[in-house]
Amino acid sequence: MAERKGHELLRGSLDLMVLSVLADGAKYGYLIQKRIGEASDGGVRLQAGTLYPLLHRLEADGLIKAKWEPGSGRRRCWYELTRKGLQRLGRQADQWLQIARCMDRLIESASAALKEVRHAPGGA
Repeated sequence: MAERKGHELLRGSLDLMVLSVLADGAKYGYLIQKRIGEASDGGVRLQAGTLYPLLHRLEADGLIKAKWEPGSGRRRCWYELTRKGLQRLGRQADQWLQIARCMDRLIESASAALKEVRHAPGGA
């Protein structure tokens, strides 16, 4: 059950992850996957079957634009933020920072109880 809840939280944050990765410049799909994997220390493995529909939806919403360019031996589709995408990134980033600060405070206040559970016989 905990894994499912974590998965749902992740699904809700994928747009923000992709927009954040594109904030410093255009990237093609593999580079987006790689950057998210690196930022999560390998904890988030964004599969192509999830990434490309997400990119297509972000493009249809006007948040990113796609451009096909020749690469080393094959064409690649590069994705970059639009002005609207940058504005959305700013709003979502602000919301997530507020949530993160809240969670930090709540977890910090719960730290004594968490320590007791972790150090108790049979604890995690």
